Amino acid sequence: MNDQAPLSVASGGPRVVLVGPPGAGKSTIGRRLASTLMLPFVDSDALIAEDFGIPCGDVYNLLGEEAFRAKEEEFVAQSLASGGVVSLGGGAVLSPVTRDLLARHTVVYLDVSAEEGIRRTSGENTRPVLKADDPVQHYMSLLEQRGPLYREVADFKARTDGKTPQQVVGDILGFIESVALDHV
Repeated sequence: MNDQAPLSVASGGPRVVLVGPPGAGKSTIGRRLASTLMLPFVDSDALIAEDFGIPCGDVYNLLGEEAFRAKEEEFVAQSLASGGVVSLGGGAVLSPVTRDLLARHTVVYLDVSAEEGIRRTSGENTRPVLKADDPVQHYMSLLEQRGPLYREVADFKARTDGKTPQQVVGDILGFIESVALDHV
């Protein structure tokens, strides 16, 4: 896990950056956490969708993975320049550039099981990385590939299975408070 000192909003960066696989709850928890902390919420996937005028998954399909990841790096950097709570797309950690940027921020890895992640995303057709003949196996492959990268950039890991978004927000707030007390 990342052992860098957290960057506060006062120093120009986000208060918390959320990473994790599709369906982990990054957007839902990010909005609630931002509301609780009375900070703005920035979702890098939403910025991509807004810029292109189509859903983020459609941008992925349009550009292909390599070009999409290059474009995503730009939007991640833009997101990290804002203050507040930032949610990154599930594959953002694949980029070494993004991982280097995250080393200067407080990062929370929202962890979810393959079964729960699939359940949460199964009704959505906007997640191209989950379109596979065997979605559970594909999701497990994503977790195997990306899990070490999520852990590498994270200062804290919060499991979301079996918890309400508010419970996960409480876990994150407890972590933030403990870090703040350590730096007093």
